[in-house]
Amino acid sequence: MSVEVTLPGAVERRARLAVSALFFTNGALFANLLPRYPQIKADLGLDNTAYGLAVAAFPAGALVAGVAAGVVIRRLGSAWAATAGTVLTSLGALAAGLAPTAWVFAVALFLAGAMDAVTDVAQNAHGLVVQRRYGRSIINSFHAIWSIGAVTGGAMAAGAIALGLPIGVHLGISAVVFSAVALTALRFCLPRTVAGGEDQPPPAHAAGRAAASRTRIGMIAAALVLIAIAGSVVEDAGNSWAAVYLSGSLQAPAAVAATGFIALVGAQFVGRLVGDRLVDRFGQRVVARTGGLIAAAGMGAALAFPSVPGTILGFAAAGFGVATLVPAAMQEADELPGLKPGTGLTLVSWLMRLGFLFSPPIVGAIADAASLRVGLLVVPAAGLLVVVTAGVLSGRRR
Repeated sequence: MSVEVTLPGAVERRARLAVSALFFTNGALFANLLPRYPQIKADLGLDNTAYGLAVAAFPAGALVAGVAAGVVIRRLGSAWAATAGTVLTSLGALAAGLAPTAWVFAVALFLAGAMDAVTDVAQNAHGLVVQRRYGRSIINSFHAIWSIGAVTGGAMAAGAIALGLPIGVHLGISAVVFSAVALTALRFCLPRTVAGGEDQPPPAHAAGRAAASRTRIGMIAAALVLIAIAGSVVEDAGNSWAAVYLSGSLQAPAAVAATGFIALVGAQFVGRLVGDRLVDRFGQRVVARTGGLIAAAGMGAALAFPSVPGTILGFAAAGFGVATLVPAAMQEADELPGLKPGTGLTLVSWLMRLGFLFSPPIVGAIADAASLRVGLLVVPAAGLLVVVTAGVLSGRRR
């Protein structure tokens, strides 16, 4: 199979940088809030179950708003929708950090999650438009930039904690800086008039697949959703519980505890940086299965033999292992035959948030019933789920 590769012009290169900036801000904004979770949990006097339910409000808001993301994008355009969502997400994160009660904390996270869902779908939609104009795969590079943003945000938060910066000042600075970056990036995104209906994805196709029945397509779609959910469960373990586990169960200092999340997203960035080349050489299926095994073995060993350095390495292994899962599931879903344009991508983007929704309260309930160490067994379990379901992903494409 031959693939036509076009050389991008100045407009495409500027648009790629603009989309990269949007992904960067999206990763950095929420990452600034996450290492503050232990402080918020302590200030509000929440037990593990209540804390798990409260932080689940973020994915709950994303799940509710996910179905409306397409409407917002069609009305505003993907670039405007992503930018507006970024600004509103930053305000939601600031409100969550300043929340005086658990209910206000949960409501602020719900609203921030709703706006984040719009941003997520919109920036991926615009990124896929830029990719089509490039004529080659660049989507993993955008997700790698997201990981850089997350590492940057986590490092900013760790620095703010070490300096004793008040949470309101810290998150206020984050909101202003990254909103400004997003608004600047908007100027260089592809205009709808230039792209010619750029917010409408191309017709679904079945690259390398024979025509399949609706039942088989449904089964493949369900497996792709499970793969994306597995990736989201592992990410949530770093988001919601890494700092809590390191600072609570393992008695690590607050600044050190923040490095668990940083290790996960940092290793995830490395995995996404090399992901395109690995997928081209070995295929999505082999890369995903290998990653699932790395995540299961790495975090499993960290939980079996608990220590601060080992746990940080375990979160790093988990992040590296799941690095390409969400982009792979999105790409495969977008190529499913027999679906309306964009249906598969929207489905996976929306339903994968079930992992973010149900993982925090489940881990919290297990932690209260047994221990957080037992609750974090969801990470190796997610890795094994990928090993089982990765058969629906593509092999090596020649």
